[in-house]
Amino acid sequence: MVTYADKPWTKHYDKGVPTTIDYPEIALHDFLRETAKERPNAPALITSAELPLFGRLDHTVTYGQLDRASDALAAALIDKGLKKGDRVAIVMPNSVAFVISFYATLKAGGVVAATNPTYPADKLAYQINDCDAEFVLCLTMFYDLVKQVQPKTKVKHVIVAKYKEYLPGLARFLFTLAKEKKEGHYLADVKSGDFWFQDLLKQYDGQKPNVDVKPDDLALFQYTGGTTGVSKAAMSSHRGLVANVLQQEAFLRVDGVPGHEEVMLGAIPMFHVFGMVAVLSVGVHMGAKIALVPNARDIDDVLGVINKYKPTLFHGVPALYNAINNHEKVKSGQVDLHSIRLCVSGSAPLPPATKREFEQLSGASLMEGFGMSEAPTATHVNPVRGENRAGSIGLPLPDVECMIVSLDDGVTEMPVGEPGELVIHAPNVMLGYHGMPTETENAIREINGKKWLYTGDIARMDEDGYFYIVDRKKDMALIGGFNVYPANVEKVIKDHEAVLEVGVAAIPHPTKEGQESLKAWVVLQPGKSLTEEELIAHCEKHLAAYEVPRRISFIDELPKTAIGKTLRRELVRLELEEREKAKS
Repeated sequence: MVTYADKPWTKHYDKGVPTTIDYPEIALHDFLRETAKERPNAPALITSAELPLFGRLDHTVTYGQLDRASDALAAALIDKGLKKGDRVAIVMPNSVAFVISFYATLKAGGVVAATNPTYPADKLAYQINDCDAEFVLCLTMFYDLVKQVQPKTKVKHVIVAKYKEYLPGLARFLFTLAKEKKEGHYLADVKSGDFWFQDLLKQYDGQKPNVDVKPDDLALFQYTGGTTGVSKAAMSSHRGLVANVLQQEAFLRVDGVPGHEEVMLGAIPMFHVFGMVAVLSVGVHMGAKIALVPNARDIDDVLGVINKYKPTLFHGVPALYNAINNHEKVKSGQVDLHSIRLCVSGSAPLPPATKREFEQLSGASLMEGFGMSEAPTATHVNPVRGENRAGSIGLPLPDVECMIVSLDDGVTEMPVGEPGELVIHAPNVMLGYHGMPTETENAIREINGKKWLYTGDIARMDEDGYFYIVDRKKDMALIGGFNVYPANVEKVIKDHEAVLEVGVAAIPHPTKEGQESLKAWVVLQPGKSLTEEELIAHCEKHLAAYEVPRRISFIDELPKTAIGKTLRRELVRLELEEREKAKS
């Protein structure tokens, strides 16, 4: 009988993938220094813009330029008072300025606390205040918001970058004329105590920070869980991040393509660990070219970047792959996806229909994986050349140990094939939650002398070591005395040809107090029609009676996080609001 201790997944690794890795004693930013030394003139980052009559123009930053600029900014941060271990809040989308800020903070011995730049003031204030940041790096369009929340925080200095600085020349000129003021980018000047990003780069150009950053030093605060309560800052060390970069590379780099020949699509937000580690950090270590997309929701821009720069590696989320599948330019053949060789999907379950269609359109291998902010960022992925099992998050990466434990006591190992909570022991697991000892104790617990991360995900493992996410523990519904997993119901509904997207959640039963009912919120494919009765009949063919949602709403758009996860609790909130309105 196979056990978790047997690590059956290692038998299904692609040829050449190690079961364990010898990790170097370095800091995360040392990867940038190494690549810049080896290939200083190689393109690192591409910023582009589509212009009428001129097509897509671009500006390239080399690895040597990126290393030099981040050295300069690191020296500036230190000179302005940043001390080793201080947190630095970065409020930017994917951009050259974000990448420079990220590496500068690490080189200065600081801790990156990147946040979603579209957050409302109260949420932004909470995260900046919680991490005790005294420095904020932002783009001009977010400066007023940062200054609005500054009195509620410990922030002393704001460093402000202009997005246009890294646009191609003609695009920069037209941006200044047509968009800078109209779209809120224009800023006449910064207030006393604040600095222009470009001024600091010029003033400190050629200087290098002299900070001894060790592998066990803190590198990252990644905020998580804010959609269901107070955000928690998952703390990760340089050691953990370096480990995960090498774990991911070992698993994905089996085709023998030199790293500097790879082109990575930089669409996933880098203020989240998926983009920050799986795209940016892995890409920099490989010496790849990263084509930046500031807003992955702008599908026209995503496709424009794909069409021009021919990415070979594409990390995305199901909603992004689904949007590309259904885009008119893709369906018509105007945009060719065939440069893409490998794709990794994370953050949410990948519907089989989305996977099939994208692979047919691109010829790429689309592999579902799994990761967490608490183990930044990847712990599982399907093999590149081995069996890519539909519905599975794949195999644990090298040095990742996994077990499925009882939902009742959190300790008893479940038999192989049976669902329970997924727990993980790995070198990339976080150190804990900042300032939240109780939350940390709940998340990281000891079993048989080892510390395990309790993921909060209900999962199972098959005999070959492939893992399958059943659902989040907190999303599990109790319908008529039976456990129902919304993610499973969503997969069935998504397989209907008329359905574009769907979210399923448990809501309080409208007539039976104390009980739950299942509801589906459905976004239809453009031009398609579907009735509630037809969808229920479809579900009844594939689900048990108690799993079939009897309440269905057709809506225009699902609420999602910046990384593309459906906000089920937001759907429930909308339902309860509608009930209150109906009463009044």
